[in-house]
Amino acid sequence: MTKADLVEKVSTAASLSKSEAEAVVKTVLDAIVDALNRGEKVELRGFGSFRLRKRRPRQGRNPKTGSKVEVPGKAVPYFKPGKELRELLNPGDLGEDFDPEDALDHEDSAPLPGASPSF
Repeated sequence: MTKADLVEKVSTAASLSKSEAEAVVKTVLDAIVDALNRGEKVELRGFGSFRLRKRRPRQGRNPKTGSKVEVPGKAVPYFKPGKELRELLNPGDLGEDFDPEDALDHEDSAPLPGASPSF
C-alpha cells in the first residue's frame, strides 16, 4: 500500500475529498515524525508504537579499497506492532510447518480471513 492508496481509503471511509484526505494523512504522519524528532515515543493502542533507536558509532570497511572507515552513530525509527495487530495478522496457532519466508511481501496474497482491524 502506498501513501496514495492510504489517502484513497481515508477519502472513501470518511467521505472526504482526496485533498482533504491527503491533508489528514499528511497531518498524522507529520505529527508522528515531529514527536520522534522530540525524542518521544508514539503509541497507537492496539496498532503499535514508534520510537527511535540509537545506533552506536562503529568501524566499517570501504568495499572498494578495504580501508577502515568510521561510521557515525545515528537514530533510526523502530516500529513495534501492538498485540491486537499481531493477533489479526497471526490468527490461531501457526503450527510447526509455518515458514516465515512464505509470509513475506507477497503481492498476490489474499487478505487473512476475519482480519478487519478495530483501531
